[in-house]
Amino acid sequence: MDTETQHTERDRSSRPSDSEQPSDPEGPEERSRSAFTGRIGDWLPGGRITVTLLILLLFLLLVSTFVLQPFQIPSGSMERGLRIGDRVLVNKLAYRFDGRPRRGDIVVFDGTGSFGHGDYIKRVVGVGGDHVVCCDEEGRVRVNGQPVDESAFLYPGDRPSTVPFDVVVPDGTLFVLGDHRSDSSDSRDHLGSPGGGMVPLDDVIGRADWIVWPFGHATRLDRPDAYARVPDAEAGAGAASGAGAAPDPGAAPDPGAAPDGDADG
Repeated sequence: MDTETQHTERDRSSRPSDSEQPSDPEGPEERSRSAFTGRIGDWLPGGRITVTLLILLLFLLLVSTFVLQPFQIPSGSMERGLRIGDRVLVNKLAYRFDGRPRRGDIVVFDGTGSFGHGDYIKRVVGVGGDHVVCCDEEGRVRVNGQPVDESAFLYPGDRPSTVPFDVVVPDGTLFVLGDHRSDSSDSRDHLGSPGGGMVPLDDVIGRADWIVWPFGHATRLDRPDAYARVPDAEAGAGAASGAGAAPDPGAAPDPGAAPDGDADG
């Protein structure tokens, strides 16, 4: 058997005739996939590179609007944990699905109508119904009768407060304080203002979860254990007690936040 001849004949028979054209399955399919972006690219300077950058910017805008947003710390009212110039990443979905701020959370909120114009960042000390008092015999904040040891995050040398206060947090609001108590304008200083110094839940933008800049200071902002033993508020407690706080003489008023995402400390 002439095997060489058989292979030759088989190869010849497998070759396409002159009238047959080799198929190019990838060509038309690839062109159809990129037709839309190709047309847009023809209209824009830079072509497809510009289209890609615009899509990326749109994605980042959607993430910043609905999921995560960076804020810059402009003041020292949350030191020692948050320093001037730090950038924090705020989780805007943290309280969107039946979740509510918890004691110890660091939150960013719109202070318009309660604190002043702009965004602020503070620590949640009391939630709706909580009875918050300062100070007890040992100079500590008490929440629902439970003393809170704030030494892990309070600014070194600061006392929990230089003026007394005794409030019951209305339902649907938060009582917030800065960690640098002697340099923070917070709920204590607005008890006599409209809203009583409380932050409505609807004004909360999100929870600060990370310091992302500078890299050397980057860390996760965990909820401290100081509030773990605080009991739930008694049922029916939801109106302010009427005991206000005088302005903290050492508190410096925080400037309003810039519209580019700065958070007032």
